[in-house]
Amino acid sequence: MSTQQSNPPASPGRGAIPTPLRVAQLDLAGPDGEVLSFGPALPPAGPDDGPASSDVYALVRLRGRPVATVVCRVPPGKSAADVVATEARALLARTGVPAADPAPAAPPPRTSVVVATRERADQLARALDSLLAQDHPDFEVVVVDNAPVTSATRDLIADAYAKQGVRYVHEPVPGLAVAHNRGVAEADGEVVAFTDDDVVADPHWLTALTRPFADDPGLGCTTGLILPARLGTPAQILLESHGGFAKGFTPTTYDPNDPPADEPLFPFTAGSFGSGANMAFRAAALRAAGGFDPATGTGTPARGGDDLYAFVSVLVAGHRLRYSPEALVWHHHRETWRDLENQAYGYGAGLTAYLTALLVRRPAVLPALLRKLPRGLARARTITAHRDSAGAAVPGAHGAQDYPWPRRLSRLERRGMLAGPIGYVRARRKVRGVRLPWEPTRREGTSS
Repeated sequence: MSTQQSNPPASPGRGAIPTPLRVAQLDLAGPDGEVLSFGPALPPAGPDDGPASSDVYALVRLRGRPVATVVCRVPPGKSAADVVATEARALLARTGVPAADPAPAAPPPRTSVVVATRERADQLARALDSLLAQDHPDFEVVVVDNAPVTSATRDLIADAYAKQGVRYVHEPVPGLAVAHNRGVAEADGEVVAFTDDDVVADPHWLTALTRPFADDPGLGCTTGLILPARLGTPAQILLESHGGFAKGFTPTTYDPNDPPADEPLFPFTAGSFGSGANMAFRAAALRAAGGFDPATGTGTPARGGDDLYAFVSVLVAGHRLRYSPEALVWHHHRETWRDLENQAYGYGAGLTAYLTALLVRRPAVLPALLRKLPRGLARARTITAHRDSAGAAVPGAHGAQDYPWPRRLSRLERRGMLAGPIGYVRARRKVRGVRLPWEPTRREGTSS
């Protein structure tokens, strides 16, 4: 499921700095139709927001439905809308239009949206504004303030969002998985959706993410499309190329009883299913699977892997997982090189930490994991390999491994993979005694 792109601008030479790109979106009436709208992906946050660049990264929509991305250069004096539309039409003529999600037979179920946050009130406000503008007919928003050191998040909710129905929950134990479990315990929806405090959700996001649950009683999880809100710094561009959160534009159902033939490592390639900034679970299925492992995720020595563990947990429990590209959020990638170094290390650590969590908490998967381990190691070497930037597309298509990846980032990612199991063990010691918050508290004097 590669993100579809066309005619990227000349990529930088060896060691050169990637060129900033404007992030835009184009809506066409059809694959060869007229332009319905064209403009920035998100409204500018200020007069200096976004690069003044002739290179454009654009989401292509067909009457509102996301179908592709294109990267192109707008020559001086030319209309950006015309140039991007020409590229988009040519791309769709070559590749065809991805299939659409089927028309829903029933309205989406009652949903609780959980946003875990820590000391990022300004970003959180932007995310909450987009969540309150959703077209979903029946939902609530729960903000979980994870191990806060100030009252900024509590004050923000009380002053600006409580009257709009946003609920504030305090979780003193640090860790993203712990915060998510707290949100699951507080949620009253049949479905629990998760996103981050650094995203802006498309108005149709929640409906598109949750309506598959109404039509498929065996569905345990859904994920959606994540695109970059800004591509103004080298770190943002390289992250989009490598981590890339986008998983393509073709709706896909993953069924543990009918493994995909083109994914021999299924279900352990959980990163191909989606990401934690855009996911939803049937609440009963997630609780029955044990929720998120509290020894995984940002804020723990494991550094990540909480979403991957949850995806595989619901799959091995027999539930299906659905990827729906119409469920779109725009993610604000971190801007600095130091941020990118931390994320590269965290990607590696989170991957092996989640696999360690599976072996510790679900030892029945060990035979299948051992059978697939050689292929898995080869895949990991390919994904984390150093790649020179000469001749590569920036940003590159997801899964293509045709983008630059500096040697230092490659080493950090592989170092993280070696450290992940140790980090998970350390994290387990830290959260020992932390119970699932939806489990009843034992009374004193009762047997354990």
